[in-house]
Amino acid sequence: MTTIYPNAAAALEGLTFDGMTVMSGGFGLCGIPENLILALRDSGVKGISVISNNAGVDGFGLGLLLETKQIAKMISSYVGENKEFERQYLSGELQLEFNPQGTLAERIRAGGAGIPGFYTKTGVGTKIAEGKEHKDFDGETYILETGLKADLSLVKAWKADTAGNLIYRKTARNFNPMMATAGKICVAEVEEIVPVGTLDPDHIHTPGIYVKRLVQGSFEKRIEQRTVTKREAV
Repeated sequence: MTTIYPNAAAALEGLTFDGMTVMSGGFGLCGIPENLILALRDSGVKGISVISNNAGVDGFGLGLLLETKQIAKMISSYVGENKEFERQYLSGELQLEFNPQGTLAERIRAGGAGIPGFYTKTGVGTKIAEGKEHKDFDGETYILETGLKADLSLVKAWKADTAGNLIYRKTARNFNPMMATAGKICVAEVEEIVPVGTLDPDHIHTPGIYVKRLVQGSFEKRIEQRTVTKREAV
């Protein structure tokens, strides 16, 4: 059963421990569980491994956990927007496991589906393939990738009902649905909680069976990159 908590700190109480593995949804700053990330920072947990498409930006999202050096390892696809990430990685303070983006998504989905591994052509002949099992199918070479699981999944959704059924809004859906299935415990933060029966069952993206804790938050929703056209002088 899903339990609703009054704030993000309460929703994480008793779930964090040093050295744990955390999945954090989002793509760039779109669909990130920003309140839960802040609460994770304030919990003081150390030496964590974070599975996330990217590492936020300096001073926001997962960038907050990098600033406090609570992250020991990132399993990611793209980390190009964070100077502190770059500094820590190049100085040897932070471990990094790079993944092609589709491979990362499939590794998470596989973990949630109970699939221990799968073969893919992506990465064959590159550094990604080093140390991994190779196998030929129909004359083509593939590498073995393993499924990913976590002690805790933090996801951001648009709406939830009191049973924990989740709906994500447009591109904020990104990595959140598969991460919700791949954590031993999933905590979701949402913009609105409605009574059971309000949501159309055909529109639910994550069934409440996966969501153990739920919190309604307020969101800053920063824009990662602003691209504007300068107005010509009149």
